[in-house]
Amino acid sequence: MTSATPPSAVPLHDAGQVQLAKVRVDELIVKSGALQQAILNSANFSVIATDEKGIVQLFNAGAELMLGYAAADVVDRITPAEISDPQELRARATALSKEHGAAIMPGFEALVFKAARGIEDIYELTYIRKDKSRFPAIVSVTALRTDQGPIIGYLLIATDNTVRKDVEDKRLWAEESFQLMVESVTDCAIIMLDEQGRVKSWNEGAQRIQGYSAKEIIGQHNSRFFSQEDIDIKKPERTLQEAAAAGRSEDNGWRVRKDGSTFWANVVMTAIRDSAGALRGYATLERDMTERRRIDAELNQAKATAEAANLAKSDFLSSMSHELRTPLNAILGFAQLMESDVPAPTPGQKVSIEQILQAGWYLLALINEVLDLSLIESGRLSFSPEKVSLAEVLSDCQAMMEPLALKRGITMSFPAFNAPVFVMADRTRVRQILVNLLSNAIKYNRTNGSIMVDCVARAPGFVRLSVQDTGLGLTAEKLTQLFQPFNRLGQEDGAEQGTGIGLVVTKRLIEVMRGTIGVESTVGVGTLFWIDLIATTAPRYDLMQDDDQTASEVLAKDMGPVRTVLYVEDNPANLKLVSMLIARRRDLRLLTAENGNLGVELAQVHLPDVILMDVNLPGISGIKAMSILSRDSATAQIPIIALSANAGPRDIDRGLEAGFLRYLTKPIKVDELMETLDLGLALSASCRSSTPKAA
Repeated sequence: MTSATPPSAVPLHDAGQVQLAKVRVDELIVKSGALQQAILNSANFSVIATDEKGIVQLFNAGAELMLGYAAADVVDRITPAEISDPQELRARATALSKEHGAAIMPGFEALVFKAARGIEDIYELTYIRKDKSRFPAIVSVTALRTDQGPIIGYLLIATDNTVRKDVEDKRLWAEESFQLMVESVTDCAIIMLDEQGRVKSWNEGAQRIQGYSAKEIIGQHNSRFFSQEDIDIKKPERTLQEAAAAGRSEDNGWRVRKDGSTFWANVVMTAIRDSAGALRGYATLERDMTERRRIDAELNQAKATAEAANLAKSDFLSSMSHELRTPLNAILGFAQLMESDVPAPTPGQKVSIEQILQAGWYLLALINEVLDLSLIESGRLSFSPEKVSLAEVLSDCQAMMEPLALKRGITMSFPAFNAPVFVMADRTRVRQILVNLLSNAIKYNRTNGSIMVDCVARAPGFVRLSVQDTGLGLTAEKLTQLFQPFNRLGQEDGAEQGTGIGLVVTKRLIEVMRGTIGVESTVGVGTLFWIDLIATTAPRYDLMQDDDQTASEVLAKDMGPVRTVLYVEDNPANLKLVSMLIARRRDLRLLTAENGNLGVELAQVHLPDVILMDVNLPGISGIKAMSILSRDSATAQIPIIALSANAGPRDIDRGLEAGFLRYLTKPIKVDELMETLDLGLALSASCRSSTPKAA
């Protein structure tokens, strides 16, 4: 029989478990104590413990730091109510009294009322520091009880809520400011929609534009603002879908007001999403553009009317130029005939002829300038930009203008080019600009004066040409009027002829070529005009030929067989003039035709050596007649020279593109006409000699 184990004895393994459990309990106690110490000594938490009456019994380091009191200042001396905002305590007491139907005093009782009844209580109130400064705090209140249940005190754990409060205040301020701003906007409708497109907010601008009050429209769908036609094609849904997909949509179209009237609206819709990307709704900005649309339509109509009027003016000036050139051609042509007639005119006749020619060429210059100005202003002036050698252009201008300068005793100096200088411009227009500046410098210079032309590089990428004279100079007031059309600066009664257009045309031409013009003048010293043009490099291949040199190489003014010239012209005076000019050439005979159809027939029958062709002809135009002849193998090689009063740059370009050998403008310059005829005759002879004769 085995004896029983004494009650006091414990098996070895059970004793070990007991010992292990005791160690664990001790560790928990230590950890709990450490945790309590950490909380009590934390600078981040204000921990205040009171007895059941509210007298402070514990005031930790965090409370000292936040409130500025030492623990000795408050322990056994005050309640937490004495460091709280009294007004907030009264408000809390009033609210709790209403909530619980009991009279609650605005002191410590108001702070712990819920906690005393076992209700979890976390609230916000303002703590007052020792120095009377204030800060918002979040306070958690817990009742301390014995095992049997009676309350023995309270624990108030608080955190400084200043930062969060500031952020919240700023957020509320921003929201309130934004809302105030939205509500105050009256010229734009600012509408917030939910994700289905229903109205959530409605500002004063929306009420003014749409006619609905906020009470009437909030909760209604956005489609209410669209016309029935837009609703039928599901435009309201498509605008929402577009904004949701792209983040933003913009639409211009008709919208409907409360009273059924419509207005033209610009609507910008932006999708609003939360931080996770989920769609929360839409912000819509809507503006009534009806009046602006009407004004734009009126402006567009006015612009179209002005452009049509400008075009009509240009067409009129072009037509006027043609009509003026036709009689002027007879005046200048016959005057040139008389000047070179045999026998020579008497001295008195010569003076009269010179006056006719001077007035005629002046009138021609006026016509050209008015036409140029009109074409520039209408944007119809054609340009042919190319790499232009300034040395060549200045050499041409010097040859043209030096005789006139020498006649007035004026010396001219031009720059010597050690290296080629090229600009990107229209060669003809650059020559025209320089001739105009040189002409003015000669006309308004003093007797035995001088003109200095210079050319220098201007950074970046420009070349400056300048023309300086030794004239009387211009006052500051006259300089401001210099580029006004038809303003001759008081020279209207002077001896020099002028139109007051040349400098205006010059300025516009330079600007079209993306250059600039300027002027400097000193009264009694002289005036300097300068132009800046875009610099460029020399052309890689110089394929240009000097027309004059080429012509001199091919011209053969022999007195061989008589050659035939066909002149197609409907104006009797012009026919008479050219007939008299051709009559002076024993090597030429003239055929004439008064319309395009007859001209084609005569050309096909007589196969002339050269054809002079007017452009504006009865029946078919000169260009059409030339086209017919160029398709006929018998007449295709005959050189055809245009001789027309249509003198605009576009007219000339169009004629050359159509196939004319040269395009001469009326009034006829006799020397130019004869040189061009000789060129055409030489080319005709060359073509016929190279064409195999029929067997």
